[in-house]
Amino acid sequence: MHRAGAETDILISGGGIAGLIAAAAFGAAGHRVICVDPAPPVTEEGAAGSDLRTTAFLHPSIRLLERAGLWGRLSPHATPLQVMRIVDAGGTEPTARLTRDFDAADISDAPFGWNLPNWLLRREIATRLAEMENVSFRPGTGTAGLTARDSEALVTLSDGSHVTARLVVGADGRNSPVRTALGIGVKTTRYGQKALAFAVTHERPHDNVSTEIHRSGGPFTLVPLPDRDGKPSSAVVWMERGAEVARLMALDPQDFAAELNARSTGILGQLTQATRLSAWPIISQIASRFTGPRTALIAEAAHVVPPIGAQGLNMSLADLSLLVDLSQDDPGSRASLDAFQRRRWTEARLRIAGIDLLNRASMIEARPLRDLRAAGLGAIYGIAPVRRLMMKAGLGVS
Repeated sequence: MHRAGAETDILISGGGIAGLIAAAAFGAAGHRVICVDPAPPVTEEGAAGSDLRTTAFLHPSIRLLERAGLWGRLSPHATPLQVMRIVDAGGTEPTARLTRDFDAADISDAPFGWNLPNWLLRREIATRLAEMENVSFRPGTGTAGLTARDSEALVTLSDGSHVTARLVVGADGRNSPVRTALGIGVKTTRYGQKALAFAVTHERPHDNVSTEIHRSGGPFTLVPLPDRDGKPSSAVVWMERGAEVARLMALDPQDFAAELNARSTGILGQLTQATRLSAWPIISQIASRFTGPRTALIAEAAHVVPPIGAQGLNMSLADLSLLVDLSQDDPGSRASLDAFQRRRWTEARLRIAGIDLLNRASMIEARPLRDLRAAGLGAIYGIAPVRRLMMKAGLGVS
């Protein structure tokens, strides 16, 4: 174990999913790693504070998980995503009036990706870290201060100890203490939306199809999960304006079930709520830069996007993959961080802009504009080369 006044190669601030994967990835690359987070990870679905969202890992992320020694542990729990289905239900009634499938078989012999519950990810990755002699995970300890110089970074932890690191990785969320300590500003876009996240069972099998239903207020997404109690199951991410989310959460179970099934357009038959509801605010955010002396920002410390197209954590792992590659010789060197800033900031800015447009289109209330949205979806699907290009761009593959 590392003690007060310790030295390490990598100090990771943040023990969310991105921070835990970062600890495993840098540890697997042979670096000495300390990972801190003020809150212990909640690793049981039914526990208070558990994260009921899911994460769809796309191809580039799977390669990183393999390098980190994590995929063998995670793959038995993962559900493949073979088809991404887009449904427009923006007509007078909440019924599917346009359905378009994007099949991974068009571009690959493998699925688009694999879906896993976030609480389970925390459990499995934390178990992996406990097995790694060169990694020290310190839940219950946070980052209290940072002094970053070109030669080294000195981190003060909330337990009063100090760590000197060659590289500090800020993976500590949208209100990142590391970013604040560096004086890096952010540009934030607020949509007035929240996302409801929970699991359901349903009558019809999902057939490994992830379905995104557009009406108004934001997309309603059903993402495949393993069967639950012998019934087909999916994760739901239901984005609506904040006032509507508050109304939905206040409904009694019977009325909520009616609203849920109306919004799903019956695409998987009757849906039955299987876990508690959790709500998350929806914003877009990007830091004005991703680096400081001996410091790099990744994940939501660097950028935040609405949960559309499985982009959020996959963007975060693209940050991490590049940073691990650039850190082979001298983690935190100015040359490596300059390269990281140059390559990741521009990519993130462009992707955030694209997701912003998709989210605003999905929020549309006015019927004529919803009709235009449906026509646009149909046109995109109808041009095969454009469709394949968009699929590859969305997956981050060449």
